[in-house]
Amino acid sequence: MNEDVFSGLWKQFRGEVKQFWGHLTDDDLDVIDGKRDVLIGKLQERYGYTRMDAEAEVDRFVHEYESRVETGPDNPYTYK
Repeated sequence: MNEDVFSGLWKQFRGEVKQFWGHLTDDDLDVIDGKRDVLIGKLQERYGYTRMDAEAEVDRFVHEYESRVETGPDNPYTYK
């Protein structure tokens, strides 16, 4: 996922990130602030993931999120 797209959607899925990775604190989420690389680093720190595993988890999360959200011209979650 493009870093800009991830950052642009942060407000929409910040709460879902917290639910998906329950060990992340609100302070962690403030630091992450939609930055994919920072989220990956926090997952490594909180869960002991390797960088490759953390990237795979983030990609899986984003893919699942995108598959749940209908995209279209009138939808606020449109990615294109």
